[in-house]
Amino acid sequence: MAFLELNNVTKSFSANTFAVDNFNLKVEKGELVSFLGPSGCGKTTTLRMVAGFEVPTSGTVFMNGVDITYKAPNQRDVGMVFQAYALFPNMTVGQNIGFGLKIAKRPADEIKSRVDEMLSLIHMPGYGDRYPYQLSGGQQQRVALARALALRPQVLLLDEPLSALDAKIRVSLRAEIRSIQRQLGITAIYVTHDQEEALSISDRVVVMNNARIEQVGTPFEIYNFPQTEFVAQFVGTLNAAKVEIKDAAAGRLLLDGQEFEASQPLDGFKNGDQVMIALRPERLSFADGEKKANILTGLIENITFLGSIVRIQVRAGKALFYMDTFNNPHLELPKIGDKGDFTFSRDAVLVLSQPGAS
Repeated sequence: MAFLELNNVTKSFSANTFAVDNFNLKVEKGELVSFLGPSGCGKTTTLRMVAGFEVPTSGTVFMNGVDITYKAPNQRDVGMVFQAYALFPNMTVGQNIGFGLKIAKRPADEIKSRVDEMLSLIHMPGYGDRYPYQLSGGQQQRVALARALALRPQVLLLDEPLSALDAKIRVSLRAEIRSIQRQLGITAIYVTHDQEEALSISDRVVVMNNARIEQVGTPFEIYNFPQTEFVAQFVGTLNAAKVEIKDAAAGRLLLDGQEFEASQPLDGFKNGDQVMIALRPERLSFADGEKKANILTGLIENITFLGSIVRIQVRAGKALFYMDTFNNPHLELPKIGDKGDFTFSRDAVLVLSQPGAS
């Protein structure tokens, strides 16, 4: 049995409305798993059922082999970090971190030792006597994290903990959270709607939509091998186009008369079917004159500088493609209005449609 298991968990607030529908997940000890999806998809409700703040309509939750489905939050041995820091304004940093230990009636010397340990862990030694209003947002969130960890919980739950912070602080703090999680070897569930955040810190990502799981996988699998159209569209920038199958057995496709190939036969489809395909922008590049399997001709419509990346917008027939290339001082770019050939490998072609869905 995995360290944390959710089996057929469903949460319904009315007869025909599901906040979470048939959620199944196994989390191993020491693993950091992110719940990723748009607002209202059920990720926070799922987290709250693990924490004990919501009771499943059906299904079970097990932690370390123990059924905790109906246990109160204070009986679950979990630590929670909220989007709002939820620090006590009338308590010092040290008092906030030690609050749970005090409620648990731990000895004063143990509380002091643990608070000092937590302050060192979050790189804030010497801040114990300050009050929350004297801290930056990032520092307050570090204190909230330390408070959640002070009781040495079996599972750490983080509900969009960085969404109230500015972009630069988010990047540095998420790296710190990941480092602390690895250092302690604690099992963690991290809720976010930020795909970059989920991909950068997770061992695995659970992509959710409309109360259900769309796909579970490593960040590499989620980004490079999306299993549904929603995952492909939601995670990363995507070029999507409707094409016609010319030869299903050979994986040959047509885009407004221009032919290209997928890496595998299109099993279950037949010639003439219309299917949706996708290409990541970084998989496209300008053709260099060599004969390659997949070369399309398009019109350059726009060029956008995104710092280290230059994004080139190309129209091929009715389809619009974005092509990303690394920026450098010697980069030679086409002009808007030019025609150009761009290329991509066979395995860059993702077929999003299902057989019989065309």
